[in-house]
Amino acid sequence: MKLEEIGFYSLSDNRVKNTNINSRMMRCELILLERCNFSCPYCRGLKDEIYGDRKLKQLSLEEIKQNIDYWCEGEPLENIRFSGGEPTLHKDIVEIVRYSKEKGISRIAISSNGSNKWELYQELIGAGANDFSISLDACCAIDGDKMSGGVKGSWDKVVENIRKLSERTYVNVGVVLTPENIDSTIDTIKFADSLGVSDIRIISSAQWNEPIPRLHEVPQEIKDKYPILRYRINHFAEGINVRGIGDEDSNQCPLMLDDSIIAGDYMFKCIIHMREGGEPIGKVGPNMRQERYDYFLNFDTHKDPICRGNCLDVCRDYSNRYRDFHPK
Repeated sequence: MKLEEIGFYSLSDNRVKNTNINSRMMRCELILLERCNFSCPYCRGLKDEIYGDRKLKQLSLEEIKQNIDYWCEGEPLENIRFSGGEPTLHKDIVEIVRYSKEKGISRIAISSNGSNKWELYQELIGAGANDFSISLDACCAIDGDKMSGGVKGSWDKVVENIRKLSERTYVNVGVVLTPENIDSTIDTIKFADSLGVSDIRIISSAQWNEPIPRLHEVPQEIKDKYPILRYRINHFAEGINVRGIGDEDSNQCPLMLDDSIIAGDYMFKCIIHMREGGEPIGKVGPNMRQERYDYFLNFDTHKDPICRGNCLDVCRDYSNRYRDFHPK
């Protein structure tokens, strides 16, 4: 399978074949703030020291613009993602998106719980946002409100926003599975399909990290419609879990070369490593790319317990493809 067929639009055979320290930066994810209006049971917080001595655990508009400038030096960044916490709670989120568009970034994504006012999402689309990842962890209001941490009425609001957004732009819903909602997996997938979304991303929570049962019950017409969902279902059918790397997998992480994650004052290996409490590569600054490259040359994923147990299948496949194109 070519990487393009998986469904993660930022990954391709051409990218992995040509990535190096001088190639275009392809993707950056910025954690805008830690605050969130949900308290989902599987969500990971961030280390206090990430934000230094800030009174609020968030980046200022000036810091965010500076980070964007770092990654757009030379050629514009291809893809950017804003997450948190809940990024739509940042008071400058519209200006942040607008600035990204002005810098020439073509794909501007927001990872949201989908609960903000519809008018704000409309404004974000108008400013340049063209990709939304929204959590949908249940197929009914009772369970949905429970998965948000008990925020009453949240599920109905999220569902309505997903439906409206899906009529206007790319929407990928993420279904995080735990022992509390695993029995409704198939119904949740079917419900997500009814909302007109662009793709459906199922994943077991890091705390649980078990195979997802009954996926053979997903109707073929739904599997045929969504590349990422089909990719994950096929993996589970082959006994391959979403998380973790095996002895046969590459011990390099080439995403460090042209991909980055920034939270507070620090840059991290990847979003998963940061969420699981991993140490940063270094501090944010103009020399980040060289520092990431130097780190890449000496980093062995097989010796890192977070990578070993939590690396996502798509990143694992990307690393293995890098090994194919760049044998040592």
